[in-house]
Amino acid sequence: MSNQTKENQINVELSEEIAEGVYANLAIITHSSSEFVMDFIRMMPGVPKAKVKSRIVMTPEHAKRLMRALADNVSKYEQHHGVIREDENLQGAIPMTFGGPKTEA
Repeated sequence: MSNQTKENQINVELSEEIAEGVYANLAIITHSSSEFVMDFIRMMPGVPKAKVKSRIVMTPEHAKRLMRALADNVSKYEQHHGVIREDENLQGAIPMTFGGPKTEA
């Protein structure tokens, strides 16, 4: 391995708890001039209240890098597994009940 390759490597520690991951089926992204805030939320069928399970805050530069990396990975996924279908009925709407009973405010 060359010295340049060794210099570009970082050592990343992944604890057992973090390695399990957190399931989220909704992301809400907001931003200011200096940061992007991504809230990852888990919504459950028939439950009117959803919980933020994780919040990630990053600079605009890192958000753009994340966007590019995610686009690259989705492209590679679709090349291997086929096109990911999107539900055309949602058109950006948030399915608050997942087909469960309708809630009233």
